Amino acid sequence: MGSDPGMTELRRGVLGPCVLALLDERPRFGLELVRDLAAAGGLLTSEGTVYPLLNRLRDARLVTSEWHDPVGERARRYYSITSEGREQLKAFRADWTDFASTVESVLFPPSAEKTRRTPTGEEPGDE
Repeated sequence: MGSDPGMTELRRGVLGPCVLALLDERPRFGLELVRDLAAAGGLLTSEGTVYPLLNRLRDARLVTSEWHDPVGERARRYYSITSEGREQLKAFRADWTDFASTVESVLFPPSAEKTRRTPTGEEPGDE
């Protein structure tokens, strides 16, 4: 995915619901979330965005966290989705398909072939 400011803003906008979706599968620790988001390809631009996001989600009561300190392993803070987080995720999922479809129809209208421009902004044949 591109690294222009518009894509960065789009990623930021969907990162919260993506974190909630991962936590809906099972509790995870912070670095595990970072790795899973990075593996998804293009969702994560910086590890530094995940931890402040987790704090905001916790402050909004969409996730909870607790320390796990197994014998012989390092302590890790595990995050879990709350019932409020599940409700928000459910609402986002319900809206996402329509939203994505609307964006796609604007970005790629049926008449796009007629008005397609080159990367320089010129219409084909303007050279």
